[in-house]
Amino acid sequence: MLSKSQIKLITSLRQKKYRIQHNLFIAEGIKVVNELLNSNIKLETLYCTTDFLNDVLPNMVEIVTENELKKISGLKNPNQVLGLFKIPTENEINYSEFTLALDDINDPGNLGTIIRLCDWFGIHQIVCSRNTVDCFNSKVVQSTMGSLSRISINYTDLKSFLANSDLPIYAAIMDGDNVYKTKLEKNAILVMGNEANGISQEILDLITNSIAIPRFGDMQQTESLNVATATAILLSEFNRN
Repeated sequence: MLSKSQIKLITSLRQKKYRIQHNLFIAEGIKVVNELLNSNIKLETLYCTTDFLNDVLPNMVEIVTENELKKISGLKNPNQVLGLFKIPTENEINYSEFTLALDDINDPGNLGTIIRLCDWFGIHQIVCSRNTVDCFNSKVVQSTMGSLSRISINYTDLKSFLANSDLPIYAAIMDGDNVYKTKLEKNAILVMGNEANGISQEILDLITNSIAIPRFGDMQQTESLNVATATAILLSEFNRN
């Protein structure tokens, strides 16, 4: 039976300050949890119904009822298992490989999808501004569907990172050059901006190339693409080139 202190700890991890305090994050659902169990990310405790089968050491597993799982779950329909995992130490930033840089991405679903996209396209590193949503936010973890364990993610002063890089820096902006007619460098940095405000001016001052995805619709009235959708198109182009 779950104690009040366990419930309090787990539910507190929905907030970033408590994730930092306890160095723990939440993952839910069979696929996400299994992906993390098979990674280098360390498990703290697994809370699961008897229906969930796994190879985890017994002392790290606590069997709970479906009603107890509902009390600690952030999902509308809890899926058999919730795991508490230790937040891994950030890797050192690699200044010589293709990097996706995120300037104040706010939406957890967008960040989760972007992490998944990097996993799909073989991008190993994301560098985020300090104001970008926490990648260990429960909604982000859920959206990554396990890709979180395979991508190196760093939070830093984005301006300083870009200023210290020798790679060409591409910024995705509305009035940039047509990406389909632009020669893209294999090793580069691609900057994607905030959902509402785009890329900040201090970051734009450091870019070497601006690119855009042209609109093909007859009416030309669509204001912009979702940042995760735009990231998918641009990463595909970098890979194709």
